[in-house]
Amino acid sequence: MKKALIICAGGMSSSLMAKKTTEFLKKEGHDIELEATGANEGQKLIEKGDFDLFLVSPQTKMYYKRLKDAGDRSGKPVVNIPPQAYVPIPMGIEKLANVILQEFPDE
Repeated sequence: MKKALIICAGGMSSSLMAKKTTEFLKKEGHDIELEATGANEGQKLIEKGDFDLFLVSPQTKMYYKRLKDAGDRSGKPVVNIPPQAYVPIPMGIEKLANVILQEFPDE
C-alpha cells in the first residue's frame, strides 16, 4: 500500500479531501491511502519519510520550497496540489486522484 500526506494550513479541509480521495482511489482499485496534517507537522513527517508522497495544498504553497527541500533530503516527492484539484466535489476529488496517480505510475 502507498501512503500520501496532504499538508495544509490547519489540516481541516485537507482531512476531508484525504478521506474522499482515499475512498475514490479504493473504489477505482488503487491501494493508496491519504492522510492530512498542518504545515509545521508536515515538515517533520517529510523528514521522517513515513509517507511515499507529500502533497502541498494551495493555501500552503508559500511553504513549498521549504517542504520540497525536506523531501529532497529524505528522498520523497513533494508536489503542489493545483487549486482545481482541491475542491471536495467529485470533479476535484478525481483531479486530486490523478495528481497522485501520476506520482505512482505502477498503481
